[in-house]
Amino acid sequence: MLDLKEIFSGKKMLVGLDIGSSSIKLAEVISSAKGHYLNRFCEVPLTKGTIIDGILADANTLSSKIKEIFKLAKCGRKGIVTSLAGNSVIIKKVTLERMNESELRDLIHDEAGKYLPFDNMDDVNYDFQILGENNYNPNQIDIVIVAAKKEIVNSYMDAATAAGQNIEIVDVAPFVLETLYGVNYEFDNEEIVVLINIGASTTGINVVKGGTSVFTRDFALAGNSITEAVQEKYKSATFEDAEKLKVEGLSQGSEGDILDLKNNILQFAQPICMEIERSIDYFRSTFGGEDIKQILLAGGSARIPNLAKHLSEMLNVKTEIIDPFLKINYNKRNIDAKNLENIKPVAATAIGLGLRKIGDK
Repeated sequence: MLDLKEIFSGKKMLVGLDIGSSSIKLAEVISSAKGHYLNRFCEVPLTKGTIIDGILADANTLSSKIKEIFKLAKCGRKGIVTSLAGNSVIIKKVTLERMNESELRDLIHDEAGKYLPFDNMDDVNYDFQILGENNYNPNQIDIVIVAAKKEIVNSYMDAATAAGQNIEIVDVAPFVLETLYGVNYEFDNEEIVVLINIGASTTGINVVKGGTSVFTRDFALAGNSITEAVQEKYKSATFEDAEKLKVEGLSQGSEGDILDLKNNILQFAQPICMEIERSIDYFRSTFGGEDIKQILLAGGSARIPNLAKHLSEMLNVKTEIIDPFLKINYNKRNIDAKNLENIKPVAATAIGLGLRKIGDK
């Protein structure tokens, strides 16, 4: 597992809080020697414009929603693990001369301008992970650097504090599904899987080999673009109506109308699919065309009927929705089994966050 998640840490039991641009989701995961189970899951919508490209634009609204979700979930825990995404975080892979971690940290701090778009690292929270020896030069090592401006991180922390909660760990969005994948799926050291989270405003891609990230990319084209196209095409009264139509389809109508809607939605999703295809083509060309075993989808728009099948045919790679419950159980008193299939892609990131514990790697 990548060690890119220790920007902040504390000493409390944690709950995962996935703060997206369209909703926030809370997952309380209980871990013991017997394994993991999801004890609570809750989602509340977030007012449009509260989060823009990963930047907190309306702290008061977010604070209010954090209070609301903890109350609805009946969750009294105070330690939160959340993540940064979009323009709020920088992920950079670089190749450097071989040195120890202490020397690396000093080098990154003193020569940040060579690797990151920041003039002063004192204004930045950052971490790095040594990926291993460079494939072409044994005297060099490949590392991944993750960084975010302190003012961005602090804005989220302050909003949580105002809601009576505390953020203890700030994770990095592209790596959250990696945690979930590592717990639920079996894999070998050479196995390559692509984890894709189609959020409301950002699509995140993480290619993992043997459970370790080797390539990441985010792009600002995601579920909202599909919903907006549905709203315009079908003259939906509200954005929420179009969102429901996108995922659930028509509740009534002719077979032809139902099929037309499904085909139109896939057409609206095509720009995202093509961007995913470009990203995977780039990865293959950069990493020598290595075989990809599987693509796993998460996020609300992963529920679009036939999207996984469409991507599988496009990319010639087995594609399916990620399953957080392969090895994670759930509290049947708090979570309706009938809603489990619908929960899987929506809750995946929150559960990945909820799996985090202080001091883990």
